[in-house]
Amino acid sequence: MKVTLHHHTPLVICADAIRTCWQSFDKSDNGGEKDRELIDRVGNKFKHASTLEHLVYSFYLEGVSRALLQELARHRMASLSVKSTRYTLKELKEEAPFSIDHQSRAEQYLVMTGVDIVDEMSIRALENLRTVLVQGISNDRAKYCLPESYKTELTWTINARSLQNFISLRSDKAALWEIRDLANRVFETLPSEHRYLFENSLKGEHL
Repeated sequence: MKVTLHHHTPLVICADAIRTCWQSFDKSDNGGEKDRELIDRVGNKFKHASTLEHLVYSFYLEGVSRALLQELARHRMASLSVKSTRYTLKELKEEAPFSIDHQSRAEQYLVMTGVDIVDEMSIRALENLRTVLVQGISNDRAKYCLPESYKTELTWTINARSLQNFISLRSDKAALWEIRDLANRVFETLPSEHRYLFENSLKGEHL
């Protein structure tokens, strides 16, 4: 799994949005300590969390499973643009047959769980998919053979309020192990000056 932050809103934008209510722009320090404290006080301590929606982050996620993608879709206050199976499954057509004896080749396409029988069945499913594709079945039909472990990538855009909720739920020990890993990596990828807004959302020790 790889997480890359492609874009983030400067803190001063959120501070200015908050200052709009009191017309206190003259007290801004352009995203410095005074603005940081204001955002935390109003957005977190006073629970006016809607003000945090002015902070937006765009991440590029690589090497995540379609099982994780399914869980991401449950976080509705976010936008996802996902690698298309319709246009990209051709990547398998030129591959040699997959087998459990050459797991490293399959790992290019699959997220491995570390549970031998699960990973073995995923590799078999990958080979079934490859077999269907080389027989000329259209990608739109062949993709119904995709295992949940099949890797995908996506651009994921989310505001700070929703990201707090995501990190709180998905860094918890009850969350799926893969999405728990993602929650911790997302936190570590945030700009250092933004992390203070999310530290209280982390559950347990982050990776």
